[in-house]
Amino acid sequence: MTATPTLPTTGEVTRAEICVVACADAWRGDGELFASPMGTIPTIGARLARATFEPELLLSDGESLFVDGTWAVGTPAPAAVEGWIPYRAVFDLVWAGRRHVMMGPSQIDRYGNANISAIGDFFKPTRQLLGVRGAPGNTVNHPTSYWVPRHLPRTFVPAVDVVSGVGYDSARISGSAAARFLDLRRVVTNLAVLDFATADHSMRLASVHPGVSVDEVRDNTGFELVVDGAVPPTRTPTDEELRLIREVIDPKGLRLKEIPA
Repeated sequence: MTATPTLPTTGEVTRAEICVVACADAWRGDGELFASPMGTIPTIGARLARATFEPELLLSDGESLFVDGTWAVGTPAPAAVEGWIPYRAVFDLVWAGRRHVMMGPSQIDRYGNANISAIGDFFKPTRQLLGVRGAPGNTVNHPTSYWVPRHLPRTFVPAVDVVSGVGYDSARISGSAAARFLDLRRVVTNLAVLDFATADHSMRLASVHPGVSVDEVRDNTGFELVVDGAVPPTRTPTDEELRLIREVIDPKGLRLKEIPA
């Protein structure tokens, strides 16, 4: 039996809630794009973004419909339908750049190459994962962000075993077809927010979550991060964002199963 998470008391902001707003901010400024969150906390973040600062975001019911409103994770989507999005139509949005996905890499390196395919030698892997799937098309056609619930050196590696999602160095080697629309926005983890806002697009430490030190992030990263001076703290949710997270979007506290309090 799965234990019921202990819900936070009034005024106590959890690490999970910090991660939710950090994910939500990935879609800030996107307007009418299809938001495709993968994972509990990214899903809460996308719904929070649309319920607050990004009302034009398109969200699906996970099957074939764009739906209106804000609803709780783990429950059916509301009946208010905005449009039809069968699986084949997703590719039209992908090729047109009208989607922003947040994926979960098993490995990621300093230039944003992501692996969701296999660990070890490609022809004889020690671990078989999902497979490359849609990661190449996602990364070279529309904005992509990443969510990592456990920031560890085995995930943040010097070089990924298989390039599934294209990073900036791989795109440069591959030419303009891969690099033209490559837009890796941010990597959100249980420790920090990282981005690629550097001259050579190597990974930068953008913020650390409250209670986390820069050294802690460095110690859990398998390569040298770019650190530009003093690193700010990740923002905390507003009172209204906390209310939406706790009372509307995730009243059962499913976020705490991904990032325990």
